[in-house]
Amino acid sequence: MTDFGNKELYVKELSPHLYLMDEAHESTGYVVVGEDRACVIDTMMGYNDIKAAVRKITDKPLTVVNTHGHPDHIYGNVYFDEAYIHPDDIPAAKEHMQNSVFVEWCNFRNIKMPPFKRICGGDVINLGGKTLKVYDLPGHSKGGILLLLEEDRILFTGDSINHHLWMQLPGSIPLPDFLKELDKVMFLAKEADLILHGHARDYDDISLMGCIRRGVEEICSGHTEGDTPYQWFGGTAFQHPFSVIPGRHYQQDDHVICYNRPV
Repeated sequence: MTDFGNKELYVKELSPHLYLMDEAHESTGYVVVGEDRACVIDTMMGYNDIKAAVRKITDKPLTVVNTHGHPDHIYGNVYFDEAYIHPDDIPAAKEHMQNSVFVEWCNFRNIKMPPFKRICGGDVINLGGKTLKVYDLPGHSKGGILLLLEEDRILFTGDSINHHLWMQLPGSIPLPDFLKELDKVMFLAKEADLILHGHARDYDDISLMGCIRRGVEEICSGHTEGDTPYQWFGGTAFQHPFSVIPGRHYQQDDHVICYNRPV
């Protein structure tokens, strides 16, 4: 049985009310602390007791939100009483919850996943002096969401916008549809200055959002001559490099969109 308890959790204070949790450099979660309550954004793989780690940061009541339903963002829910997720990702989340290794680990620890509660674009999480506004962005998964920390102008993007965007998954939507969905939320590039995504170790400039959009548009327009095969656990896809803006801060140097070519 895989040992879920032997991988390190790194906690980094980004500000007195915002913390980054990096679990074994595999996925990233966040804690936003308001005057009245705190929000946990993604619970990672749950190798560690995520709630215990959060309790070292704050003793305030907690709201847990999953940006989407993939294992490396939801398995740590086992340490909490409930978690919010977009309804379009509940089927995928429940499918991942049936993974035999995860089920065996839960049975061994006598723990289980808590119920999901629904969250959608237009919802607002008021933490007291800190406000998280929810926006839908289907793409990487059908129920992906973004959360805008309004007062700090920070956009939490899960895996929907990052430097290594996987769009080749069975649950990912077609790239032309993703381009349309991106256009619906591009106004957020004027509402935020920074991005914190689901595998980050630091901030990215908000311009990453527009860079992703240009990369998707290039693929949709057929400008893929230099794209190369990409091997992943599900087989072979393709990867399309996209450019970023010189002089802006990005927390890594490689930028690709992975996708399936039409058969």
